[in-house]
Amino acid sequence: MSADRTNDAQDPGNGLGNGLGARMRRQRQRCSMTLQQLSAASGVSVGYLSQVERDRATPTLGTLSQIAEALGQTADYFIRTPAVAESFTRGTSRPRFSVSGSSVEYEQIGVNLPGHEMTSFVLNVPPGYESELIQHVGEEIIYILEGEIVQRVGGREYTMTTGDSLHYLGEKPHGWANASDKPARILWVGRMQYQKSGELSPTDTEHGVQVSELVPMRP
Repeated sequence: MSADRTNDAQDPGNGLGNGLGARMRRQRQRCSMTLQQLSAASGVSVGYLSQVERDRATPTLGTLSQIAEALGQTADYFIRTPAVAESFTRGTSRPRFSVSGSSVEYEQIGVNLPGHEMTSFVLNVPPGYESELIQHVGEEIIYILEGEIVQRVGGREYTMTTGDSLHYLGEKPHGWANASDKPARILWVGRMQYQKSGELSPTDTEHGVQVSELVPMRP
């Protein structure tokens, strides 16, 4: 781990103003990339990247992974995810974290096993939260543990309540929202690694995010 990375990731003074957005901007500048170049490499719009760097928007882990990959890093570089030494976790003491500026709290279930392709989290989603739309190669499964969410996949909307599940391909633009007045808990299983394909076909979304055709990471 480089000195720069250690300072950025472990500086206890890093708050919202010197957190995700500031670290992303510094890493982009270290890579000598413009916002336009980062947009082309990640498939995320220039406008949305600018909002993230100014702490006016908070990406989901999926979008953050796309941006991090384009910057030669992983999502862990930009957020303080707890280290999990074993695959067994208890509900009362499971490692938790959040993306700086986001009101969603993640419970870490998956671990970085050798050769792993899948990861999993429990998402604790407050009322009124809405994610950006995202598109990528791969697949996801969500299962509603508590509460209610509205999941959008490829132009369709699903109102999901406790016990409901949905399995879908990541190539379809997808996002979700908690439009209720109560918190929701979601079990999410999917991929968190992305790599830009040879040809990009960006599509603007209602949240200002460009989505692109991506291919899985190669070992």
